[in-house]
Amino acid sequence: MRDYKKYDTWKVAHELVKEIYIVSENFPKSELFGLTSQIRRASVSIPTNIAEGCGRSTDKEFARFLEISIGSTNETEYLLLLFCDLGFTSEDKLSSLNPKFNQTKTYTT
Repeated sequence: MRDYKKYDTWKVAHELVKEIYIVSENFPKSELFGLTSQIRRASVSIPTNIAEGCGRSTDKEFARFLEISIGSTNETEYLLLLFCDLGFTSEDKLSSLNPKFNQTKTYTT
């Protein structure tokens, strides 16, 4: 069994979740149970799937959970783009997140 806390990718994803929660605090209250909830769940899914994959017994299972994590990364990226388009935030405020998205898509040990 792997220790997910030793993976740099998990560490970056964990930091990304915390930043998403901070950014989403300023989203309209009318979206609390809609898009705000969706982006929070999508971002939490990134490190969660890495952690779950680390608990699997085969490399194939581990790889599958990493793929799911990448899908959640893409979903989170899209939702941030949507939030920008809807005027809930600006690309300038989110520019620091882009490197983290790229790092979570590159899995290294």
